[in-house]
Amino acid sequence: MKDFLPVSINDMKARGWDEPDFVYVIGDAYVDHSSFGPAIISRVLESRGYRVAIIAQPDFRDEKSVQVFPRPRLGFLVSAGNMDSMVNHYTVNKKPRHEDAYTPGGVAGKRPDYATIVYCNLIKKSFKNCPVIIGGIEASLRRLAHYDYWSDKMKRSILLDSGADLLIYGMGELAIVEIADALNSGMNVSDITYVAGTVYKARDISGVEGGIVLPDFDSLLEDKLQYARSFYTQYQNTDYHTAKPLIEQYGQSRYIVQNPPMRPLTTQEFDDVYELPYMNTYHPMYEKDGGVPAIKEIKFSLTSNRGCFGGCSFCALTFHQGRIVQVRSHESLKKEAVAMTEEPDFKGYIHDVGGPTADFRAPACAKQLEKGVCPNRQCLFPDVCKNVKADHSDYISLLRELRAIPKVKKVFVRSGVRFDYVMADKNDEAFIRELCKYHISGQLRVAPEHICPSVLKMMGKPDNSVYQAFCKKFDAVNKSLNMDQYVVPYLMSSHPGSTLKDAVALAEYVRDLGYMPEQVQDFYPTPSTISTVMYYTGVDPRTMEKVYVPKSAHEKAMQRALIQYREPSNYELVKEALLKADRADLIGFDKTKCLIPPRKIEYHKPEGKDKAKDKAKDKTKDKTKDRAKAKDGAKNKAGDKDKSLRNAQKPLGRKSGQGKRDTKSGRRAR
Repeated sequence: MKDFLPVSINDMKARGWDEPDFVYVIGDAYVDHSSFGPAIISRVLESRGYRVAIIAQPDFRDEKSVQVFPRPRLGFLVSAGNMDSMVNHYTVNKKPRHEDAYTPGGVAGKRPDYATIVYCNLIKKSFKNCPVIIGGIEASLRRLAHYDYWSDKMKRSILLDSGADLLIYGMGELAIVEIADALNSGMNVSDITYVAGTVYKARDISGVEGGIVLPDFDSLLEDKLQYARSFYTQYQNTDYHTAKPLIEQYGQSRYIVQNPPMRPLTTQEFDDVYELPYMNTYHPMYEKDGGVPAIKEIKFSLTSNRGCFGGCSFCALTFHQGRIVQVRSHESLKKEAVAMTEEPDFKGYIHDVGGPTADFRAPACAKQLEKGVCPNRQCLFPDVCKNVKADHSDYISLLRELRAIPKVKKVFVRSGVRFDYVMADKNDEAFIRELCKYHISGQLRVAPEHICPSVLKMMGKPDNSVYQAFCKKFDAVNKSLNMDQYVVPYLMSSHPGSTLKDAVALAEYVRDLGYMPEQVQDFYPTPSTISTVMYYTGVDPRTMEKVYVPKSAHEKAMQRALIQYREPSNYELVKEALLKADRADLIGFDKTKCLIPPRKIEYHKPEGKDKAKDKAKDKTKDKTKDRAKAKDGAKNKAGDKDKSLRNAQKPLGRKSGQGKRDTKSGRRAR
């Protein structure tokens, strides 16, 4: 019988265990679903016969919170959760977020800043000499020296700051089993230096064969350009076929060594991982708090792939999942979909079928599986490589099979498609037609991000003409289907390379679209992306050429406001930006050309044809007040002794705007 893994000593005893093999400490609530990394790792270990217990969101102020279980036989596993804890906690403006979708009830503040480090320190205090292995997105993207946006400085490898013994980067299913088997055989954790996809500490590097020595940490602190060079070397060594060990020195005789990445999963292995006995929901102990919000979108979604050869500069996928796409079989996905239809709360809708990029169902080209990805070239940028096999036929077949399953009313595609990859497909219209007819509902969200060639170059995105061609074909297909559907673009402000004039050009593009986009992301310098390196160093690490970087909070605010120039609250910022960019021609009353009027217009509710009705309402209110005054006067004369009752009988009312609540969230998801 399926069940959640133990979260208490009573759970452990109910299984007949004296001790767990591993205790997994995680920064998220315990959600046993394949969209959550800790769920995958714990179930993979369970499938190999290991006993795993869970401590979810321990009280980071109390070291006893990690002492729920006896000392594990093999060690502790630690993950900050599905997000970097700092991204989880703070907006791009470094303001605390008010909600956390990975916490019961959406409550913020249940995990610490730099959660991996804090949890490891708690464990080390309580369990001396017990192996600690860290993983997850936070550890993976901070595995070597990195720029930390929130402290605005370079930080050491998280393996040093956490005091952990070993770090797993990437997805980790193969690495964790190899490590567990080594520990189970009696090997000391300090001797496990050979596992692909791991990072370890060393005092002697003479045994590291073919390693590349990166600039030492002290030189990174002294020279930002050294960091740019170091990072690009790391970026070129993310493929398991061609990557070399990377060595980073700290002080006189301490080294961090990164082994080459673990190989991609085969389709059979991928299927096996996703067919493990997940409960597919959050632990019932969270019901009293309203559950875990993150489950809502992913509970009825299907992960069909991982890895991405899109190569966007601001994305960390290359560093975490790699560029080689891995896919699940149709049979495995259909099996999961059928199981979904048996859930009592299934309404007939599969919310998504995809992954990092929905329409990638194979490696970019045949040679990637034999020789690896090209270290100095991208598959889709600046143009689609001639070797890329753009083909959506398998994805179309998969979607057709899924929507043919009984009880399935509609299958949505929401994780995004690469429009440049679609346009590279010789049979692009067939896929667009399938998408429009069956798999979207009014809108298709894609990510052109910007329109200016210089900015798109820094982003690693295709020329705007490709996006325009896609939109034109999308519109034509919808017209032929007699459907009224739209492409909605994701746009990004303040990315390195974007000047104020570029932001104005983007605002003009938005003006010509005829609507104000809600989805605008201010560039967020998260760890281990090319764009973050640009932000910190002021150069493009790929070419070492200088890049303009909008860094001040005020300029970033102006660039964002320009995209949403119709928002009345943005008026002053937009006006200032236009004047600074020498574009006063966009200030005026010509709505076909200008973005804003010469002065801020105060908007009042027009009287219009409802004027008579409004006056009638006012008269009714006046009569009500008069009657109430008369009653109060009578009560006063009668010497009413109950003052509270008299006040309660006064007419209730409020001035315009008084007591109204703003139900709009100040934070929009991208």
